[in-house]
Amino acid sequence: MMIVVIAATNLSSENRIMNARTMNRIELVYRLTRFGFLLALGVLALSALFVTGGPVKDDHSNRNEVTTDTTSLRPPDKGKIPVAFLISDGAVVIDFCGPWEVFQDVMIPGSEEIPFRLYTVAETKKPIRTSGGMQIVPDCTIQNAPPPKVIVIPAQSAPSPAVLEWIRKSSKTTDVTMSVCTGAFVLAKTGLLNGKSATTYHGAFGRFAMQFPDVQLKRGARFVENGNLATAGGLSSGIDLALRVVERYYGREVAQKTAYNMEYQGEGWMNPDSNQTYATSLMSTAEHPLCTVCGMDVDPKIAPKSVFKGATYYFCSEDDKKTFDAAPDKFITAVAPQSAVSGSSN
Repeated sequence: MMIVVIAATNLSSENRIMNARTMNRIELVYRLTRFGFLLALGVLALSALFVTGGPVKDDHSNRNEVTTDTTSLRPPDKGKIPVAFLISDGAVVIDFCGPWEVFQDVMIPGSEEIPFRLYTVAETKKPIRTSGGMQIVPDCTIQNAPPPKVIVIPAQSAPSPAVLEWIRKSSKTTDVTMSVCTGAFVLAKTGLLNGKSATTYHGAFGRFAMQFPDVQLKRGARFVENGNLATAGGLSSGIDLALRVVERYYGREVAQKTAYNMEYQGEGWMNPDSNQTYATSLMSTAEHPLCTVCGMDVDPKIAPKSVFKGATYYFCSEDDKKTFDAAPDKFITAVAPQSAVSGSSN
């Protein structure tokens, strides 16, 4: 009996050892499996990091660079999107014809019709003379224009109070109210940009900063978006902002196809920071003087000039000189920190 008991005892001991070994193996397999799963997750995370080029940024993480609202826009279920091009004498052709070409070239898969309805709007039906002399008869006036979902404001002459009120009223229901080049001055005069970010033509940074201190000027931005308001830099920047609007309505693929069909190779519409070459102004020196207002080259022998606090400032035109002379202290404060404009001693 003792032998049996001992054998049973030995058997129980062996079973416990085998069970322990089995449990250890199971636990080891579990731990290895768990470790492998976690390792796989880590590899996937690293792969995603390299594929995307870095960690994903919050759209609102760096508002000090360029303000961009990435919200998609919903096109209407029926009908076309009405786009109003607000023009007046002196309107710069590429500022409105560039975006016009973009919108008219959009093709939506499964449809043969252009999804935008384009028309010009002015204060009256009187023919408009553009900056290059082109004559345009407006399609509508501000009294009878169809309510727009998109407004394009190019560089042009100073707006009347009635035009400014039309912009304010219409912008209450627009998807996008956009300015191109110094059209930002027109939009800023409505007060809609107060407390918001905006950009304009690089040669007008100084004047814009001085005239609209309540607007945060973004130098070096191809375009800036704030809700339903958007501002583009100079001239061809309007093409990029228009492509950006197309992207917001119909997606990147449609916008890329539109640019391709136009043989437009610029990619600024995908990168609002792409105007960095204009982020700072050149230094004006005695050997190479620049217009204090617009930054263009001037001939000191014939250029208008002003002397202020012992320094000489040159200008492209008498109008620029008048702008400076009206408030030189204020102008230099607005311009100098960014453009490093310096008068040559005289």
